[in-house]
Order: sequence, then C-alpha cells, then structure tokens
Amino acid sequence: MDERRVAVVIEDDEDIRSLLTALLSQSGFTVHESSSGLEGVQTVRDHDPDVVTVDLGLADIDGFEVTRRLRVFSDAHVMVLTARTEEIDALMGLDAGADDYLTKPFRPRELRARVEASMRRRRASARPVSVSAPSAPSSASAPDEVAAPLPATPEPERPAAASSGTGAGSSLVLNGLEVNPQTHQTTVDGQEVALTPTEFLLLRSLLASGQVVRTKAELYRILRDEDPDQRTFVSQADERTVEVHLGNLRRKLGDDPRIPRWIQTVRGVGYRTPARVTRGS
Repeated sequence: MDERRVAVVIEDDEDIRSLLTALLSQSGFTVHESSSGLEGVQTVRDHDPDVVTVDLGLADIDGFEVTRRLRVFSDAHVMVLTARTEEIDALMGLDAGADDYLTKPFRPRELRARVEASMRRRRASARPVSVSAPSAPSSASAPDEVAAPLPATPEPERPAAASSGTGAGSSLVLNGLEVNPQTHQTTVDGQEVALTPTEFLLLRSLLASGQVVRTKAELYRILRDEDPDQRTFVSQADERTVEVHLGNLRRKLGDDPRIPRWIQTVRGVGYRTPARVTRGS
C-alpha cells in the first residue's frame, strides 16, 4: 500500500497484544507494541501513528488516563478495548477522548472494518461532506435528554457551497463559531477549541448539513465514511457513541442544549443547526 499506515498497540495481555499486532500488520500497518500505559504514551509520541488501540485495564495507568494524555498531542484514531461488560466503562473511554471502542472478546473482522473506516476518514478529511437530504428517520433513533421542538417551517435551503461540492476548503461560520476544514481548526468567538478528529467531523458534518436534520444513524455512517442515506445497519451502541461524542462536543464549545447556538436536538429525529450556516473566506 502506498499510504502511510502506522499503528500503536497498548495492551498488557501478551496474547491479545500479539493478536492485535498480527491483525493490524495483515492490514498493512507498521505496528509498535507497548505493554504499559506510560510506555504506550511515549511510543505514540515517538511514532505519530494513525491508529492506537488502548486497553482500559492497564496495570500502571488505566486506559482512560492514557487516552487523556494522548489527546494533548495526538490526533490518531484512538480505539479503546475493554473486557468490562458495563457500557459506562466504554462511554467513559469516549469521554476521555477516544474515537471508538470494542468489547473483548471482539471479532477480528469488526476490528479491521472499524480501522479501515478510520483510515478512509483520514483520507477524506479534506473532501466536502455529503449533505443530500435525509430520508425519513429510523424509529431506532432514541430521543436525547434535552430536545428542541421542530418548527413547522418549509424545508430550508442547504448551503450552496456545500451542496455544489465547490469551495470545500472554505470555513463554515455560525454564531461566532468557525470551522476550517483545511486547517482542522475550530474557533469560538476567536478562541481556538481543541477537538478530537471524530468531534471535528461530526461538527463539520452538522454545519455542512445546515438546518437539514441528521439522525444519529446518519451521523454514524458519516463517521464510517459512508453515504449517510445508504441505510446500512447502525446499532444502538453506535448511536449511543454519536450521542456521547455530541455531548462532549457541546461541552467543549460551551453550547447549552436548552438554548443552542450551534447544535439543536430535534426530539425523536436527530440534530441540526439552529440557524443558517455561512461560508467564510
């Protein structure tokens, strides 16, 4: 493969570490292994990987702390692995800055699929986001805890630059928020906000979609670099992942879901922006 592919496996179980290394190597990655959290953080710093797998149950510092430290300097796709059955552990990993999670024992095919999706996203990060009008939402989409009603207004226009596919490098601007797809920078009222790659992609996708409502399933398909309207299967756990990422995104932006400036929840449907997005220079 011509593209650069580097991975770091942070896992203290030798058998699982060997399995992960073999799976990633078969997928074309140069893999660096670490058996402890502190060593793993340094390995990531030394090799600047595209993908990092982190076991939550490490002996020295746990995977939550490893992930928090990685997010200070790395934009790698971080996937946490947990043998714990409680969903809260995986969600805490996402809260710490992880992009995705898998529960042990995992299926090798699923791991490869998620890793390949992350690599497609990295390649596609400079491309325009698809903003075709979504179909009727799936009934599997669960409502959020705080939701704004959907006004009875005609379907809004989509941003012209986004729908035409031109001007993909232009900034997206809304109510003091500016998202620059070229530099991957986000600012609120002129102050830069550090986002994970997943948070950035979700925010960019919502702004590009404007007032067109996106369901959790559609947003997760975007994370998989699929057509959001493709109707491929999205599990409730995947939708919950989107929900957690959006919660983290709102917290970092300082967006109050009761009076949203940028991310509005439409009860039982999904998410949209509360006002029309404009294009910067």
